[in-house]
Amino acid sequence: MFAIRPLTNADAAQIVDLVLPIQQQEFNVPITLAGQPDLLDVETYYFRGGGHFWGAFDADTGQLLGTIALISIGHHAGALRKMFVRKEYRGKDLGIAQQLMNALTAYCHQQAIYTVYLGTIHSMKAAHRFYERNGFAAIEKADLPEYYPDMPTDNMYYCRTTAKQTT
Repeated sequence: MFAIRPLTNADAAQIVDLVLPIQQQEFNVPITLAGQPDLLDVETYYFRGGGHFWGAFDADTGQLLGTIALISIGHHAGALRKMFVRKEYRGKDLGIAQQLMNALTAYCHQQAIYTVYLGTIHSMKAAHRFYERNGFAAIEKADLPEYYPDMPTDNMYYCRTTAKQTT
């Protein structure tokens, strides 16, 4: 069992312990903690601008199992960031990644964020399939809006647009 809750700066050590090994060791992404100051100050980088950061925690041990974040970039748009799940907890059986995506999607609906962009790397093939199952379509970097906060390590991009809800 796991529980999803907002992450705060008090969770920084667990966030770093989850994200950096996946980036550096599993996928050989040439990025360091110094290049990701947001990991140590999620409240400033994500919440203050209208975004959010969620974590999935093991209900018994309290261990952080996965993360997903959203940066609000204006124009009713957001940038999905820090989508990571520990290798041993991935897959449809547990559904951690899907529950994290569902939390982000619900938040976007509440906040009138209709377009979500994301950047990733070519080697994360399973992530590509996950994004595509969740309505994201691959786009070229040139198709990103100028207000998208690009990460230097990203070399593949996706976009999902949902219709505005009428009441």
